[in-house]
Amino acid sequence: MSERDKTRQTGLRITAVTCVKNEGPFLLEWIAFNRVIGVTDFLFYSNDCTDGTDRMLDALAERGVVRHLPNPAEGRNYQMEALKHAASQDIVTEADWVWIADVDEFLNIHVGDHTIPALIAACGDPQAISVTFQFFANAGIDGFEDRPVIAQFTRCHNPDIWCGETAIEVKSLIRRDFPLHYYGAHRPFFSAKLPPRKYPAWTDGAGRAVPHKFLVAANPRRIRKFPAMGARVHATLNHYALRSLDSYLVKNDRGDVNRENRAFDDTYWRERNDPAMEDSSIQRYLPALEAEMARLRADPVIDALHLECVALHRARAAALLARPEYQDMRDQLKAASTLPPQEEALLRELGLWEEAA
Repeated sequence: MSERDKTRQTGLRITAVTCVKNEGPFLLEWIAFNRVIGVTDFLFYSNDCTDGTDRMLDALAERGVVRHLPNPAEGRNYQMEALKHAASQDIVTEADWVWIADVDEFLNIHVGDHTIPALIAACGDPQAISVTFQFFANAGIDGFEDRPVIAQFTRCHNPDIWCGETAIEVKSLIRRDFPLHYYGAHRPFFSAKLPPRKYPAWTDGAGRAVPHKFLVAANPRRIRKFPAMGARVHATLNHYALRSLDSYLVKNDRGDVNRENRAFDDTYWRERNDPAMEDSSIQRYLPALEAEMARLRADPVIDALHLECVALHRARAAALLARPEYQDMRDQLKAASTLPPQEEALLRELGLWEEAA
């Protein structure tokens, strides 16, 4: 089904906005998945790609699947400067809804036909919906595989507790009439001068009004998160931040290409590699996802570019693992406790660590 067909069926134009760097092997899955759940338009910003991501996006743009722009950032705040630029683009200003997310984040909708319009209806058609993260663990998967991420990773933390915290971050869907001051990566912001009677209708992923401190961004600790308990009745945001160990090493490398003779901090990995629970509910989308990916790859140019991205990703992982510092990093991550550091610290404080270990 084409984007325009979906627009005619739902009456909604939904634009996804994202920033990417070296996400080539994962692009088609994310685009196909979002098309399945009702996204009609895509605005991609890329910067400094070396794995074919930019060439893939250019080819998709030529075919009308996405719009691709170079990241306009002149400093280091790539995402915020891209979002500022996006706010003036017609693909965003003419959309009924805007969805700002990353390529490792998948909106898992539990109601109706499992699409964004069904989520909007279940939440009562508010002006914004903030959906709570659920972080999916690596769970001992070492090698990169060229198949859907959502089919490979099913282990996650207790949905209501992450790293000992009951408040968990969100990402947001924003309706066209939201009183926008600016887009943030996790939520939109309205002016502090906006009178309370004009505050937007804003719900969590269960259709409940978001907490007031989150709504007005009054507390720095609550600007982009709120208590997760009961917040995912209608939708969950599955976050595959780690993927395979090979892919994580490549992800780590893209942000810091020189780690020789430097200690590696495994906190980010340990915080997200909690395999306590299993959740495979998102795999309800697999048949439609695989069909949509096949449609995209039926174009021989797109298929060839995808295979090139995969080959470059594998080659980069192999090149990194030929270096002693990355061998050490791999060994450290494989040996790391799956208990998040904050929870380990709490057990130590309570004198229970030896028993847990």
